[in-house]
Amino acid sequence: MQPDQEAISAWRNSAPFWEKHREITRQMFAPVTHALVEDGLIAGGHAVLDIATGPGEPALTIADLVGPEGKVFGIDPAPEMVQAARRAADRLAFRNAQFQIASADRLPFPTHTFDAVVSRFGAMFFPSPVDAVREMLRVLKQGRKLALAVWYFAERNPFHFTLWRFIDRYVDSPPPAPDAPDAFRFASPGKLRDVLAVAGAIVPSERVLQFEIRAPMSVEDFWILRCEMSEKLREKIAMLSRVQLTEVKRQALEALREYSTDRGLTIPAEVLIVSGTNNRSV
Repeated sequence: MQPDQEAISAWRNSAPFWEKHREITRQMFAPVTHALVEDGLIAGGHAVLDIATGPGEPALTIADLVGPEGKVFGIDPAPEMVQAARRAADRLAFRNAQFQIASADRLPFPTHTFDAVVSRFGAMFFPSPVDAVREMLRVLKQGRKLALAVWYFAERNPFHFTLWRFIDRYVDSPPPAPDAPDAFRFASPGKLRDVLAVAGAIVPSERVLQFEIRAPMSVEDFWILRCEMSEKLREKIAMLSRVQLTEVKRQALEALREYSTDRGLTIPAEVLIVSGTNNRSV
């Protein structure tokens, strides 16, 4: 399937902000990266593929884990994201991490290349999830695992709904079509697991990961981070009048203070970790 150029354009526009906040998001979603490493059975010396790597995470965290004997490849369809990932790898002096432009359903790697394939918050936006998972299984070594992280229900994730519930009072936001690319496309239990089964994964499984997003920042800085990193939020905010924006921001900051501590924000979160095994010999 041809990539959605409009969606890629949106990610290209967001890339500078994802690069700007790369380190803080690495910290915020470290528990998700750990879960992917655990369910993907990733260990030192492994070759790992990170799909929809954005500005290089979790690829660079995994590169540190697999060590100099291992290798990590990160792919993303947005050129600006790949460029940001390469700059981060250079800055951190990682020689075992490489990044290139590619789509999940057309992976530029030979069959049976990787010991693990992971994607953190990427599967929700795949143009064709079944084709993408088939490609992941193709490049996996026999008996090895893929592990995907997707958001659980919106109401269980204040990271998202704390801002959206106030914006939605002023801007019409009809729900997306059932299988349209969206952050909560695979929130329903079993939906992504079934995709893995259809694609041919052996013993696909899922689990709910409950964790805390720890963001060492003020509520005001968190507002800026969320607004900058989300193309949808930027579009909706642009529709608000100055008076409406002032009120939305006031209400959102007040709600966010519920999660404020002397070390920054601590926000409860839930994601699904969905995994499966490749048992193909060819």
